[in-house]
Amino acid sequence: MSLNETPTGERVQIGIFGKRNAGKSSILNMLTGQTMSVVSEVKGTTTDPVKKSMELLPIGPVTFIDTPGMDDFGELGSKRVEQTWKVLRMVDIALLVIEAGSFGFKAENDLLDELRQKNIPYIIVVNKTDLLGDDINKEEMKADLAEELHDRPEHILLTSTVTNPSVNANFLRIEIGKLAVTDEKERYLVRDLIRPGDNVVLVIPVDYAAPKGRIILPQQQVIRDVLDAKGFCSVAQTRELPQMLANMKTPPALVITDSQAFAVVADIVPKKVPLTSFSILMSRYKGDLVLQTQGAKALSELKGGERILISEGCTHHRQCGDIGTQKLPALIRKKTGKDFSFEFTSGGDFPEDLSKYSLVIHCGACTLPIREIRYRMQLAKSQNVPITNYGVLIAYLNGILGRVLTPFSSDEVERG
Repeated sequence: MSLNETPTGERVQIGIFGKRNAGKSSILNMLTGQTMSVVSEVKGTTTDPVKKSMELLPIGPVTFIDTPGMDDFGELGSKRVEQTWKVLRMVDIALLVIEAGSFGFKAENDLLDELRQKNIPYIIVVNKTDLLGDDINKEEMKADLAEELHDRPEHILLTSTVTNPSVNANFLRIEIGKLAVTDEKERYLVRDLIRPGDNVVLVIPVDYAAPKGRIILPQQQVIRDVLDAKGFCSVAQTRELPQMLANMKTPPALVITDSQAFAVVADIVPKKVPLTSFSILMSRYKGDLVLQTQGAKALSELKGGERILISEGCTHHRQCGDIGTQKLPALIRKKTGKDFSFEFTSGGDFPEDLSKYSLVIHCGACTLPIREIRYRMQLAKSQNVPITNYGVLIAYLNGILGRVLTPFSSDEVERG
């Protein structure tokens, strides 16, 4: 990702679904104006989800995801279909592509049922209409398809990537834009916690695990949100924090630290100054802070020996001292005096069946789309498996959870 690019997790995710050879890749290429996916008459050309990020007016930054065919078969084909259904967990808008003149819509109806259940807006895109000739009655065709798909004609769009592709692409973009309108309350990382002119102190340790020459995504996003709030940012490493605070004429409005430095920073920052962490802000922004607070407290009820899943949303090279695989397990053992069996996942891997785990610990999920992290939260909740967040758990283990939740309103957190 370039430095000027909108993070993947902040983009509107648009999934393109359909059977093999329905023209999904052609639709993606038409929408983006680029050859992003290989187009072939051979069924099953797209074997893995293909992503393309772009600016799509009037929505803004989006990511298109071209998926393998829903009707693939065989051992390898079944794995491809499984990947397609995984994509459905993260999309905000779905395009269901159907080849004009095709028949048999079980796979499509199954997908539509899932979209309706998840309340995901969609367009049924009937592609390759150029093959049907000019004398086709389009309204009659839409009515017939609507009956087959148990849907409404207004959800169906007839198009062609061969005839007038630029006109069809613009029309489809407009229809997609209509679906992006949402009534969901706008979410902020920190903007609603401060006022114009407030100074926010960010504690960003730079050690061997920090990426060379840059700061990590949640830190970048918080800085931008503070600037959008017309506030000021003061940034320091942990050892320089006392001097920074001493040099300030007035205390900061908020201190935000890397969760790994909680124990040290909590001793340095006066108790009257609000304190939290980047990871906790991400939990509030994307996840469910109350649920994850409850999940952290559930650790005290474990007797030892249980399985704990530690899951990260991104995939990166594991280094010595990695927080997920090394630091967190060590901290849990030290603070609880108990040993547990830890298992780890990263990226798009997240088990559907969580029943064997007594606790799930998730990262801040800065790279994951909000629908994906909320899916994971709901999955754990539905299976009665406590789930928490790196920052929330570290604060709990250091005995400062109540303190680091004070910046938030009472309806966002569970006090006590």
